[in-house]
Parts: sequence; C-alpha cells; structure tokens
Amino acid sequence: MRSFKNIAQLIRTKRVNHPKNYSQSDLSLMLGYKNGQFISNVERGLCNVPLKMMKKISDVLEIDPTEIKTAILKDHEETLTNFFNKSVMKKSVSENVERI
Repeated sequence: MRSFKNIAQLIRTKRVNHPKNYSQSDLSLMLGYKNGQFISNVERGLCNVPLKMMKKISDVLEIDPTEIKTAILKDHEETLTNFFNKSVMKKSVSENVERI
C-alpha cells in the first residue's frame, strides 16, 4: 500500500499554521481545483500531490522545497517497505501452505 502520510502531515501543518490560515477550499482553488476535496484527500493521505503542483504549494504555503523532498522520500521509503514486507509475507504463507 502506498504511503502519503508524511507529505499529508507537512501540507496540513503548513496550511493550518500559515499566517493567512487557508482553508482546504482556499488552497484547492489557488491550485486550480474546483473545491476543497482535493486538499482534504491529500491531508488524509488518500492521494499525493501531482509533481506539477509541488512548486505552487511550496510557494503558497512557504514550504522549503527540501522539506517537501524529505517528506516525499520518507513516503516512498515506507511504500517500498510495505511492498517488500507484503511480498515476503505472501511468499512465507505460500511456502507454509505447500508444506501442508
């Protein structure tokens, strides 16, 4: 399962603590989306921000690009760990089933 929790937490924290206190709808509209559902989904870790939007989010929320990069890399690392752990679990289960 893909992980988006680190980028989600970063965006939510920066949005809520921003001096302009943007709502999810405000931020979504600034990014060209029609409603706040996009940012809601991002902040709940259901989806990632498209790369083409990263620069704009960085500018609007005044996030250092290094912070975004770090969050995305952590998410990728967790995604890969989840994938490989799941693969190892499946292999282990099938080996045990074969023994029976």
